Formats: sequence, C-alpha cells, structure tokens
Amino acid sequence: MNIYLVQHGKPIPKEENPDRPLSNQGKEDVDKVGSFLLRAGISVEDIFHSGKTRARETAEIILARLDPGKKPVQKTGLAPLDDVKAIAEEIKQSQKDLAIVGHLPHLAKLASLLVTGIDSNHVVSFQQGGVVCLKYSDEEKVWMIAWMVVPEVVG
Repeated sequence: MNIYLVQHGKPIPKEENPDRPLSNQGKEDVDKVGSFLLRAGISVEDIFHSGKTRARETAEIILARLDPGKKPVQKTGLAPLDDVKAIAEEIKQSQKDLAIVGHLPHLAKLASLLVTGIDSNHVVSFQQGGVVCLKYSDEEKVWMIAWMVVPEVVG
C-alpha cells in the first residue's frame, strides 16, 4: 500500500486574496507533477484534501491527470495544525492507495508519525507542489519513504 503526501502548490499571497488560491506558478507546478505521476503509472483509490482552496485546487489538478472525472474528497483533520493521529489511524486501517493533499506542519508530522512512530521527528523536507510516497512493507510491518518528487525535477 502506498500513501502519497502532497503539499499544495504555491498560493497567491494572503494580501492579494485571503482565501489563497493557487498562483499561476502553483497551478503549473502541480500540473507538471500530476503529469509525472500519470507517466509513472500512479493510481489512487481516493484523494483527500483539507478543504482550503489551495489544497482543493491541487487535488483537483492531480486527479484530473490521474483519473479524469473523479472528484477529490474534502476531509476534516487535515488542516495545518490538526492532530495527525486520527488520519494516521485511518491510513493504517485502509488497504488502498490514496493521496492526501495538505499543508505544513501537518504533512510533516503525519510522515514522521507513520515512519518513526513519533510526530515530532523530521523525516522529509516537503516542498510546495511536491509529492512524498510512503510505502507500507507487509513483510516488515513498517512505513518507509519510497520516493519524493518536486516540481523542479519533473520538467
């Protein structure tokens, strides 16, 4: 099972729009990463997002590449400062590949909790528009970082 942790793309400044939708650069970056995921053969059963505009837009762009016509799912508990334990437990109970589009520090804490069992360890450096793939090893019964991709390396 794979979990794809996606930090939302670059938003416009809060001063321009307090809702902070994706900037043009953010949209381009996320589209490049979505195209890469498609070429790599990545598929997900669901893609969750926090409900914030920049996360929803990121999820929509990626899902438009991976599974056109499918809609992302807004999920509570994915806001920047939310506790990660509930979503981590849901992930552990699931047997399907899924993507979670969210924010820092939430994504960093979630990755840390899954990989090390503690949400305060620093295990990966997220980047806006980037994807971190966590893979569950049935053999070893642990989560590990399988790979990471950021907009700059996909084109």
